[in-house]
Amino acid sequence: MSSTDLSRPVTVWKEDDMVDGRREKALVAIFRTRGCHWSRKGGCSMCGYNVESLEGIGVEELSAQLQAVLERYEGEGMVKLYTSGSFLDPVEIPLEVRDRILGAFDGAKRVLFESRPEFVTPEVLREMPDHASIALGLESCSDLVLRCSVHKGFGTKDYLRAAEAAKDRGLPVRTYLLLKPMYLTERAAIADAKASVLFAAPHSESVSVNPLNVQKETLVEGLWRRGEYRPPWIWSLFEVLRTRTGAPGIRLFSSPSGAGTQRGVHNCPDCDRRLLGALEKFNFEQDVGLLEGHDCHCRAEWRSLLASEELMRTSVDVHRYLDDELAL
Repeated sequence: MSSTDLSRPVTVWKEDDMVDGRREKALVAIFRTRGCHWSRKGGCSMCGYNVESLEGIGVEELSAQLQAVLERYEGEGMVKLYTSGSFLDPVEIPLEVRDRILGAFDGAKRVLFESRPEFVTPEVLREMPDHASIALGLESCSDLVLRCSVHKGFGTKDYLRAAEAAKDRGLPVRTYLLLKPMYLTERAAIADAKASVLFAAPHSESVSVNPLNVQKETLVEGLWRRGEYRPPWIWSLFEVLRTRTGAPGIRLFSSPSGAGTQRGVHNCPDCDRRLLGALEKFNFEQDVGLLEGHDCHCRAEWRSLLASEELMRTSVDVHRYLDDELAL
C-alpha cells in the first residue's frame, strides 16, 4: 500500500519567469492527480510523470493540496500550475476544484497551466479568467516524430486548433518543444527543434525548448541504459536557441531539467556550469550574443558526433560504445 500523502502536492517551489516582457517572481506547484488520460493508452515515450499519479485522488484531496500550495503563496506575480497530465481535463481536475484553484490566484498577473489540445475548446476557454495562459506540449512540428518517436497521441493540426482557440479568447500560449526525441540523431534533433521553433512562433507568446531528460520507468530510459540513447548536448541546445533571430516577437528560452547530469542535457564537467550560466542569462535577456564565443575541448567531440552519426546511420550513443571498446 502506498504511504504517499494524497493531501500534499508533489512539490512547490519559486523561480523567476517573464510576464508581458518583465521579470516576475513565480510560484510553481505540481498537483498530485490521478494522472494523464493518455498514459492509460501507453503515454509519451519520454514521460515519467505518471509515477507521481495515484488513483483515489478527488475533490477532497485536491482541495487539501490547494491549501498546502496557498501556504507558500506570497503574492507572486506569476503562478504556474502543473499536474501529471492536463489541468483542463475534468476527470483529472474536477470542475469545482479547477474553479477553486483559479479563483485562489485571482490577484496574480498571470496563471499558467498546461493541457493537451483535446481539452482546449472555445467552450472551456470562455470559463477561463482573463489572466490565464495555456501551455501546449507540441514537442515537434513533425507528425512523423510525434507519432513514431514521442507517441504523443495528437498531431500538429490538433495543436494549431487549440492555439487558435486560445488566440480567439485572447489568452497567451506557451509552447513546449522537445529537443532530441528518441531515434533521432543529434543533427536531426537540432534540425527538428529549429523547424519546430519557427512553426510554433506565430502561435505563441513564448516557446520553451525542453532537452529530453531521461525519466525513470520510461521507454527512453531503457534505450539510455543500453547505450542506445544519449541526452542532447548543450552545444545542440545553443544551436536551436540561435533560432531566436528568426522568430522575433516571442520569448525563446530553455529551463532544462537534470541539466549537467548524465540523464539531462550536458557536455562535459569542464564547461557544463559555465554554459548553463550563459543559458540562464539568455533566458531573460534574449541576447543571442550570450550564446556565442564559448569553447571547450568537448566541442570537437560534439562536431565529430554530428558527422559520425550520419555516416553510421545510427542514433545510438556512439562515443559510449567507442569508450567501451577502448576499455576492453
